[in-house]
Amino acid sequence: MTNVDRQIERRLAEQEIRYTQGRRSVVAALAVAEGPLTASDLLATLKGDVPLSSLYRTLAIFEEVGVVTPHLSTRGLARYELSEWLTGHHHHLVCVECGFVEDVEAPKTEEDQVRNLVNAIASMASFSATNHALEIEGRCVRCA
Repeated sequence: MTNVDRQIERRLAEQEIRYTQGRRSVVAALAVAEGPLTASDLLATLKGDVPLSSLYRTLAIFEEVGVVTPHLSTRGLARYELSEWLTGHHHHLVCVECGFVEDVEAPKTEEDQVRNLVNAIASMASFSATNHALEIEGRCVRCA
C-alpha cells in the first residue's frame, strides 16, 4: 500500500467509508495519469475492472471527501485528478482542440510571481485568496 493509499484510507475511514479494491483501482489510475481524466478516460484505463455505475459513485464520494478535484472544461466536460493535498500544487495546460490536459509545476520563482499576482488581484477586490489554480489554454503539440 502506497503512502497516498494510506492517506486516502484514513480520510475515508473518518467518514466511515470503505476503501474497496475498485476505489483503489481508480486512485491508481489517477495517480499515474499525466493530467486530469474524464470518467470515460478512467473507464477505458480501468478496462472493465470497475463498472461504470461504481466509477461514478466512487468519483462522487471522492469529490465529497476531498480526495479528487473536478475540473470543468469550457465545454462543460468534467475531468478528475487527485487533490493537491495528495499530489502537490500544480497547474494545467489545456488543449482547446483535443481536450488533453497536462499537469505542470512552475519553478519556485515563477510560482511566487503567480501567487503575488493572485494576491494583488484579490486585494483590489478586498478578497482574501487562500489558493489558486491556473489553466493555460492553447494547442498541444499534436494539434498545433
